[in-house]
Amino acid sequence: MDLTPYVDNLRRELAVAAEASGDEARALAERLSAPLESAARLTLLNVLSAAMGDVTRELAPGSVDVRLRGLDPEFVVTPPPVPEPVREAQEPVAAPVVAAPPVPEGDDGTMVRINLRLPAHLKGRAESAAAAEGLSVNAWLVRAVSVSLDGGGRASAPGRGKDSGGRGFTGWVR
Repeated sequence: MDLTPYVDNLRRELAVAAEASGDEARALAERLSAPLESAARLTLLNVLSAAMGDVTRELAPGSVDVRLRGLDPEFVVTPPPVPEPVREAQEPVAAPVVAAPPVPEGDDGTMVRINLRLPAHLKGRAESAAAAEGLSVNAWLVRAVSVSLDGGGRASAPGRGKDSGGRGFTGWVR
């Protein structure tokens, strides 16, 4: 992106303002033009960087970077990874019926939004697991969080469980 037209416009505006104030102001405007050009370029670069930071937050996990080439910024867009298409089995298989997690008493069912950033390898595994169960990734994550928080399906560590009488721990000791 060429910033020269924007900087030239600033220089012209300064010259017009100085012209109305006389010879001393015109001379001062000419002396200030070079330092103001650097300051204007730096300010524009800071504004562009901040704007691209906002764009990157919306594109996550993709991104937009601002790089300086000579005197002008350049935008580098990294698109989010494209998920692999789900391959269908040779024979159609009925999707398993998965019950929705129970709604706790007093819960009005209001949905809220949360942003979750996963490493790419976990995202791929979550998508695969959801597809294997015939669920959307969101539904799969809701169920996984619910099961985790409600304690369903959580196994105790080997050798640390209570014995059948509930009196102590079982396992080997050295």
